[in-house]
Amino acid sequence: MAVLEVKNLSCAFGGLMAVSDLSFEVEKNEILGIIGPNGAGKTTVFNLITGFYLPIKGSIVFNGKNLVGMKPYQVTKLGIARTFQNPRLFKKLTVLENVMIAMHKVYDASLFDTLISNRKYIQQESIQRDKAEEYLDFFGLYKRKDEIAENLPYGEQRKLEIARAMATEPSLLLLDEPAAGMNLNESLELVNLISTIREKFNLTILLIEHHMEVVMNICERIIVLDFGMKIAEGKPEEVKNNPRVIEAYLGKEVKGVIH
Repeated sequence: MAVLEVKNLSCAFGGLMAVSDLSFEVEKNEILGIIGPNGAGKTTVFNLITGFYLPIKGSIVFNGKNLVGMKPYQVTKLGIARTFQNPRLFKKLTVLENVMIAMHKVYDASLFDTLISNRKYIQQESIQRDKAEEYLDFFGLYKRKDEIAENLPYGEQRKLEIARAMATEPSLLLLDEPAAGMNLNESLELVNLISTIREKFNLTILLIEHHMEVVMNICERIIVLDFGMKIAEGKPEEVKNNPRVIEAYLGKEVKGVIH
């Protein structure tokens, strides 16, 4: 059963078509990868799904609801969370505060409750803190909970951003190049982490990634974009040997180059 259905989606900036007549589905509990050369339109697709951009044509249906025209916070409330190419943390807040701040959609203390620090606010803040600590423990960041976020090593900042996304309790997680800036060992560790997240939290995951080791090891299906258009779709082995995919990356057909 598809939880996300993208149909005939198009987006333009001026005269440039960033995404052109794109259609695909994401099945429940699937890990689907989106790959393609720089400028292929991958992040634009994420921005369309999450309400940052408005398409000129097409529909984006999540669990039966069309997301087109919704604001990012409305999309989040429906159960979609995302990360970004570069970690967008609250850099001057602590690691724990970064996760707690993402829980506003889960708890219902009002601004008035917060300002006067009444019993409802104190109780909910305690629940949030406990839950945030559970997420940090799962991601191996509990011992750093009181550190300022910008002081974390880059790889741990990546983990913190995923932990913060998970704190919104999504059913669909969009990961935008989560292995960017990581070495091979860190990337393979990330593969195991993403697989564990999917199983533990019963998630569906849509993944953009340039590291082929990550894509080929974790994704059940892959979609390939080039100049905003889908040029291939299939299982990793099928995509890896697709001449159009090889040509898109290298400009000519050279078999066996995508590992």
